[in-house]
Amino acid sequence: MITIKNNLWYLVFLFVSLIGCAESSKKTQDQNTEWNIGVALYSFNRFSFADAIDKADSAGVNYVEGFAFHNLGEEFNDKTMATIKPEDIIKMKKMLSGKNLKMQSMYVSGAKNEADWKYYFELAKEMNMQHLVCEPEKESWDMLDSLAGLYKIKIAIHEHAKGKSLYWHPDSVLAAMKNHPNFGVCADLGHWERSGLNPAECLKKLEGNILGVHLKDIHQSDNPEANDVIIGKGVINFPAVIDELKRQRFKGVIQVECEHKMENNLAEVIAGKKYFEGLYNKVN
Repeated sequence: MITIKNNLWYLVFLFVSLIGCAESSKKTQDQNTEWNIGVALYSFNRFSFADAIDKADSAGVNYVEGFAFHNLGEEFNDKTMATIKPEDIIKMKKMLSGKNLKMQSMYVSGAKNEADWKYYFELAKEMNMQHLVCEPEKESWDMLDSLAGLYKIKIAIHEHAKGKSLYWHPDSVLAAMKNHPNFGVCADLGHWERSGLNPAECLKKLEGNILGVHLKDIHQSDNPEANDVIIGKGVINFPAVIDELKRQRFKGVIQVECEHKMENNLAEVIAGKKYFEGLYNKVN
């Protein structure tokens, strides 16, 4: 026979279980074995670091991607991530932790020599990042691969559109990765579409090397100047993209990157995130 005491413990257990089930979607995404979603802080590049991560938190994500030239605002004496000091890193980590956000990657630009790159690898190490996103000069491939191996932090090669990037085509990325085991890919879907390439086919070609995805949409294919639009409102075939990511069992972070209405685009970020999540859950 179940006693009153046992009934009480059962009710407590049931209550705790319900609380756990009611936690935010952030926790649910973290437990998903196939994917996680974040926001590239470049989406909020008009704002301070504090305001940018507040917006990311409002979008309901787990992850953010930093960028080297972000003016971090008054709390950091208007420094960028290229110039912060150890005490700034401590402050930044505390702010991220307060929002339950993780910065697993950052976009690096402007690094000119080994000393510059060592700075970013040290920063990445302190921030517990997994990879640095960049478009490195060919002459730096060997040096970067060596540093990446030393720090156990990957290089994720990013591409801009045709005519604007050495890496606009997957073949160029594959060439860079040859004999560089610490190189991988940051797949920017919008820039592939701008270059007249099929994003799903590009993902397939780079299978096994994709470390992260930049999720965006554009209004016109095969146009390097195509305008950014809300994810799902443009020309990218997202069902095909999702099919390919699922086929590869991609387990990295998909970063929403919104490059329009930069003064006030949180609603667009949220709309794009919801569209992609809904489609991801619907596509078999």
